Amino acid sequence: MIGGCWALITTCELHRHNFAFAKTVGVGQSNAMTYELAIGDKTYSSWSLRGWLLFAAFDIPVSVKSARMYSNEFKTLTGEFAPSKLVPAARFDGAVVWDSLAMAEELASRHPDATMWPTDPTLRAMARSITAEMHSGFGALRTDCTMNLIRHYPTFKPSDAVLADCARIELLWNTARAAHNNDGPWLFGEYSIADVFYAPIATRFATYGLPRSDASEAYIQTHLAEPNFRRWRSMGIAQNYIQPGYDKDLPEDDWIGPTPLPAIAVDGTDCENDTCPYSGGVPTHVLEIDGRRIGFCKEFCRDKTVADPEAWDGFMKIYQI
Repeated sequence: MIGGCWALITTCELHRHNFAFAKTVGVGQSNAMTYELAIGDKTYSSWSLRGWLLFAAFDIPVSVKSARMYSNEFKTLTGEFAPSKLVPAARFDGAVVWDSLAMAEELASRHPDATMWPTDPTLRAMARSITAEMHSGFGALRTDCTMNLIRHYPTFKPSDAVLADCARIELLWNTARAAHNNDGPWLFGEYSIADVFYAPIATRFATYGLPRSDASEAYIQTHLAEPNFRRWRSMGIAQNYIQPGYDKDLPEDDWIGPTPLPAIAVDGTDCENDTCPYSGGVPTHVLEIDGRRIGFCKEFCRDKTVADPEAWDGFMKIYQI
């Protein structure tokens, strides 16, 4: 799979980012900037999610390279971004940046029109503070509740240390929202780097059924419904790989995010569309939804769409005809 599905993810993501970027280039942005990003498993790698969202959520084009964590291919990938040893790692116009907070600050500096931090100085200072605390803290939550985007464990019993982390996180979330009088669904109203860094935290609350207030539940659901996150999660499902050691021996329930449309993968190549909605290639793999057959150029393109059809604009343009 390393040479097939995983490599294909890079091509699909690059195509989508370039398409979005062409529509949103501003005065402070330059087409000459080139970025490469190394990530691990989409279902399990929380820091990979943060690194990827720094580009995807702000329409910054990037070439993505991916490998399974703990594999020989992963060691090879990180070696390409030396001296980094972990992901995410990036190359900005040839300069290697191997810390997610450093990546965030460098991108915000290079793309001021993207408004990656709040523009208000007081809110920006608070956003930087709670982001830095997330970057360096909450060890109990990270250790006991690893990110897992395909599981929901409603009977999970958090330790006192995890509960203390949850209480601190909720305090930070409430403080951020109060600072802008809850004007908007995100921590500081508009989506910012602070939300990027707390996205995997929101998924941990969802996966492990951690206690939270109604206000925090609304913020968590905002993350789970965010289009970029839905695309990320659906690509992880399409990778169809279970990373050993990340599942719990506990009863499971359905994922608590948006319920996907009921699509299924089917055999054959007969379909209503002549070209893949993503690449324009000849359809070779087909899904069925509401009695309709829609085709894609690759198995991965079909499977990521089966996982969450509404996450993909190209598909929805066909489906909604």
